[in-house]
Amino acid sequence: MPPTKKSPDGGRLSNIVAEARRYREQLEKTYRERALKLFPPICGRCGREFSGKRLRELTVHHKDHNHDHNPPDGSNWELLCLYCHDNEHSRLAVAEAYDTSAPDRERDTDFDNKPFAGLDKLLQPKK
Repeated sequence: MPPTKKSPDGGRLSNIVAEARRYREQLEKTYRERALKLFPPICGRCGREFSGKRLRELTVHHKDHNHDHNPPDGSNWELLCLYCHDNEHSRLAVAEAYDTSAPDRERDTDFDNKPFAGLDKLLQPKK
């Protein structure tokens, strides 16, 4: 009979994940509350105003995309509505996908067709 694999301790893993989520929520709560005190409840992109229950649709965007960089003056934050925040991150993902500025980046392609190969010989005047 083959040896059985030990199953990971699901309870321990669940506790670790739950603790990490609580920590992230606490961190987000603190900088979100500070951002809402520093800035008016208006989306920095589309200009929509938020109040009451709709205030939860206003998110804190980290300008440098580092969620651990939370200066007390709020210089790394801007308030964005859910839609503008999603758009901001989508635009960043698209820009990174099309980034060709890295000189060491090679094009991943299996395309070997060279349509103009030998054209110089074809264009030579016949003797």
